[in-house]
Amino acid sequence: MSQKRLFLLDAYALIFRGYYAFIKNPRINSKGMDTSAIMGFMNSLMDVIKREKPDHLAVAFDKGGSDYRYEMYQEYKAHRDETPEAIKIAVPYIQELLKAMHIPIMEKAGYEADDLIGTLAKQAEKEGYQVFMVTPDKDFAQLVSENIFMYKPARMGNDIEIWGIPEVLEKFEVENPLQVIDFLGMMGDSADNIPGFPGVGEVTAKKLLKEFGSMENLLENTDKLKGALKDKIENNKELGILSKKLATILLDCPVTFDATDFELSKPDVEKTDALFQELEFRQMKAQFDKLFGTGKDYDEIDSNGNGTETEATETKKKTPAKKSNQEQFDLFGFTDEESDAPKQHSYYATLETTEHFYQIVQGDLAVKLFLQNLMNQTSVCFDTETTGIDTLHAELVGMSFSYEKGKAFYVPFPENREEARALADKFKPFFESESIEKIGQNIKYDLKILSNYNIQVKGKLFDTMIAHYLINPDMRHNMDVLSETYLKYSPKSIETLIGKKGKNQLSMRDVPLEDIKEYAAEDADITLQLKEVFSPILDKVETKKLFEDIEIPLISVLAAMETEGIRLDVEFLKAMSGEMQKEISLFEQKIYETAGEKFNLASPKQLGEVLFDKLKIGGTKQKKTKTGQYATGEEVLSYLANEHQIVKDILDWRQMVKLQSTYIDALPNQVDPKTQRVHTDYMQTVAATGRLSSNNPNLQNIPIRTERGRLIRKAFVARDENYTLLSADYSQIELRIIAALSGEENMIKAFQNHEDIHRSTAAKVFNVPLEEVTKEQRSNAKTVNFGIIYGVSAFGLSNQTSLSRSESTALIDAYYKTYPKLKSYMSDQVDFARHHGYVQTVLGRRRYLKDINSANAVVRGAAERNAVNAPIQGSAADIIKIAMINIHKKLTSEHWQSKMLLQVHDELVFDVHLSELDKIKPMIKHEMENAFKLAVPLEVEMGTGTNWLEAH
Repeated sequence: MSQKRLFLLDAYALIFRGYYAFIKNPRINSKGMDTSAIMGFMNSLMDVIKREKPDHLAVAFDKGGSDYRYEMYQEYKAHRDETPEAIKIAVPYIQELLKAMHIPIMEKAGYEADDLIGTLAKQAEKEGYQVFMVTPDKDFAQLVSENIFMYKPARMGNDIEIWGIPEVLEKFEVENPLQVIDFLGMMGDSADNIPGFPGVGEVTAKKLLKEFGSMENLLENTDKLKGALKDKIENNKELGILSKKLATILLDCPVTFDATDFELSKPDVEKTDALFQELEFRQMKAQFDKLFGTGKDYDEIDSNGNGTETEATETKKKTPAKKSNQEQFDLFGFTDEESDAPKQHSYYATLETTEHFYQIVQGDLAVKLFLQNLMNQTSVCFDTETTGIDTLHAELVGMSFSYEKGKAFYVPFPENREEARALADKFKPFFESESIEKIGQNIKYDLKILSNYNIQVKGKLFDTMIAHYLINPDMRHNMDVLSETYLKYSPKSIETLIGKKGKNQLSMRDVPLEDIKEYAAEDADITLQLKEVFSPILDKVETKKLFEDIEIPLISVLAAMETEGIRLDVEFLKAMSGEMQKEISLFEQKIYETAGEKFNLASPKQLGEVLFDKLKIGGTKQKKTKTGQYATGEEVLSYLANEHQIVKDILDWRQMVKLQSTYIDALPNQVDPKTQRVHTDYMQTVAATGRLSSNNPNLQNIPIRTERGRLIRKAFVARDENYTLLSADYSQIELRIIAALSGEENMIKAFQNHEDIHRSTAAKVFNVPLEEVTKEQRSNAKTVNFGIIYGVSAFGLSNQTSLSRSESTALIDAYYKTYPKLKSYMSDQVDFARHHGYVQTVLGRRRYLKDINSANAVVRGAAERNAVNAPIQGSAADIIKIAMINIHKKLTSEHWQSKMLLQVHDELVFDVHLSELDKIKPMIKHEMENAFKLAVPLEVEMGTGTNWLEAH
């Protein structure tokens, strides 16, 4: 009989880890609740169950901290920040989920989870169990034995790690896992505020352990030490002993391992379903069904433990629930047929459980009669079914229409291109009717498809995806999520029709007509119902005007720009790639020579060892990652760049490698074979500030601050010799907006007088005449001008300039004295956010700030910075959108040959016919500078050239 296995999970370690894994993209549900911590923990739990199929499992929680350690040392963990609200809220939900899953919750007042796990692990080991302590916390290494292991969950693309005795001995360079306690006692632990010996870090602790074997032996033989180290250890003997006691995990807590209680059993599906529904964990519910044999055959959790959905692009169709072709793994021995658990999301209605009338419209007479009825409507939802998602090449398979809840019609299109065009022509009167409102989900996709059939969609539009983005910008906006959240209805998955992505996936043309009718008609029906839900909410949150006047008109503008694309000089990029490769090789050689050895520059582990162990850059206290290797990210190396030339060379090497792989080599592969142009996709529903995002390729992130980065723009060229590229860029628009919003007279006056704002600021804060401002003073003033929007600190300013910390503090103080209303405006914005829960742009776009009243200073500080910069960034985004809409109207109605091609931050790029250049420049300048009236003038800088670099 194989050895039984017990898994003990360190709850808070996994909860905090899950919360911070989503910190840049928190999971917010429709109620505004941050569910990141719950999702992160549940991902880890389900991944362990899926991978390991454990016999026994329990989860240990801290409850009130460690009385034993606080009695010894009152400063134990005293410096820790307040627990984020999202985690406080998460714990009761996690415990309810564990109870519903019949998983024991181990917690005792006055004891830490570490001690409970240590006690249980040793008890279970005595009963013949293999024990796996599931935690990222290295302290648990002291407990490892022949039958007790550390189990570090998968994260960020890294696989799980299991530490047995050999791994612990290797990682800590000890002879016995118990020496980990001595190791922790000697070097201390900043996370738990365990002091350790002053000046003793990881390297010294390992060295001391090799020589003396234990803390006690070290303290008995301090006469063998020399210099400052000897003094530090002899003067802090009691601190060392205390630190070792604090680091020792208790093994005698009042908990008992009960094999029966800890045995993993079938969950209470009704309770877990209700919790998943309340939390809006639709994808996790699918994973749960798969894992426990309670539902359909869904894909297993990703190998990195991420069972969530993300939207890299705006979603045209419903994001399909994934379906696996492999035999379902059922933890408890049930097959899909044997299980009596429900096969559906029991708390969602479905096509099978909902009364509906969906009809195929086919044949000349049927189409004619249907069109007559369609033309009598005032508002119709429509949706296109196509052969693919690439709008330049996809063909119509059919169209669905709905104008009454529960009723929809599907019109199939023939495969023959000419016959399809003829059928599409019949629908022109409907699409081009100004009096009929057209509703869709990501309607830009449909507009681009229909333009391939020479159909221009006119009249009022309503896009449910964009509507929801304005209602709840932090939530996901794909159709499945919206339907299940707001309609409690689970739509049919496209993969039930065409299968999973891959070479075996079918085309929509291969799907039986009856099946495609049900799927496509449901799309239109559900989208119509969502419109009825969202329309009044837009009024309630006061974003209807923003929706109707900016976001909806912008759809047609973006569709036209994306379809137009921009020409790329592929040969130039190929030549640039060759030159870049030579430069990369030279830098590599230089770095190897400086290091005195060859190593893998792309390996953080090897790089850290060279920089910090061998070359001793930055001293001995270098930051390490949770895996124990040195941190070598850009923020770390940038801080050390002035200490050693090799660090500068590595940063340059990284930049070149990234430019080459991300742009120089990648862009030619994104040239469309049909148009010979690059067609980016603009996304309106990604950035919460209102800024547009760009994808495939992402043109927003092409670096412009370095010479090599700027050169990439040279590859974007005019259509032909009859055209030139024109760049129109708002000058310092964010500074102008903050001047206007704050009412700061000194700044407003400088802009009204068309002064160089950075020189003007420098003259005021450094108290020198305008004409005597030095280049360095202007540069420092510029850094503060832009940094102030993002809450720059004295520390941050000193890192970005040559100023010391005290000089930076003085400069910031002088800045606020020069512009006193700026500080009060920023304070007012934070106060408004605290009271209302959001801030807004000049056009009413809201940025919701759920953490603005957080007790956690770090989390609250980030929300406060957003309270200041979101209205500024968002207002800039709104203004350029207005300009784009107005320019597009003129280009279209006045039949210009010139086209608007790109929007990148505060810049618009045009392909201008040479014959129109003199006329179009004043038109563009006028529309951009008059898009919105502020207390300060908007100014636009323009340039032209055969390529984007020249024009910019």
